[in-house]
Amino acid sequence: MRIVLGIEYEGSMFCGWQSQAGGGSVQDALESALSAVANTSLVRVVCAGRTDAGVHAIEQVVHFDAPVERPLTAWVRGVNAHLPPTIAVRWAQPMPDDFHARFSAQGRRYRYVLLNRAERPGLMAHRVGWFHLPLDLSAMQSASTFLLGTHDFSAFRSAECQAKSPVKTLRKISIVRHEDLIMFDFEADGFLHHMVRNLIGALVYVGKGAHPPGWLGELLMAKDRALAAPTFAACGLYFAGVDYDARWQLKESARAAGKVGAGDTVQSQNPGDAATLLIGS
Repeated sequence: MRIVLGIEYEGSMFCGWQSQAGGGSVQDALESALSAVANTSLVRVVCAGRTDAGVHAIEQVVHFDAPVERPLTAWVRGVNAHLPPTIAVRWAQPMPDDFHARFSAQGRRYRYVLLNRAERPGLMAHRVGWFHLPLDLSAMQSASTFLLGTHDFSAFRSAECQAKSPVKTLRKISIVRHEDLIMFDFEADGFLHHMVRNLIGALVYVGKGAHPPGWLGELLMAKDRALAAPTFAACGLYFAGVDYDARWQLKESARAAGKVGAGDTVQSQNPGDAATLLIGS
């Protein structure tokens, strides 16, 4: 039986999502916990989108083929009992065998949380990015409009990126301020390696007055990573959710079968929900 899970994690203590030979990844921890509950050899999982070291997830979606039958609560509470405290399964849902966490996805969302004040973070260390100079919110919002739509994002792509094409469609960008925190939300059909962190670097350059908003359009046209701003820190980045076709009925089914938390949303949790932990609202 194919099981789909919704996972959240604080990524500062992990070497990223993907399994490593020496362990230490989110995938390693999750597969070990699943195997303990299944009481069998290693259970392998597939995720909707891999995250780098230090990056967090509000709602990562994974699937695995369960080698044994267990109640859904076992795949949630039972697995959580074997996970480190910074990883938690939020919900579990049986799905048809042709559902694929990665290839069935129609879009993904990221949030970047930036602390914009003179002093570095203490309480929010490892959970937010930080920039010490005042940033012009309006200028960054204007700059973001140049990114919307379908573009070649080579200027915002890491040298290690393995994507076949640099062309992506950014469907939505939102930049809002909550006191000292600036929230950047991105929704696209897909993202390149380091794309969001590179976009944040460019937007911060505009926000501090180093370039006008139109500079982002120039970078897109130039398609040259060397001309853009440095990659911003991983600690403020959150994998915020995944969008799937309505035919999977993932949101409705997980809520009905979830029995694992009233109010859980599964299509992709609103990143604003998790942000309340940071903005205190």
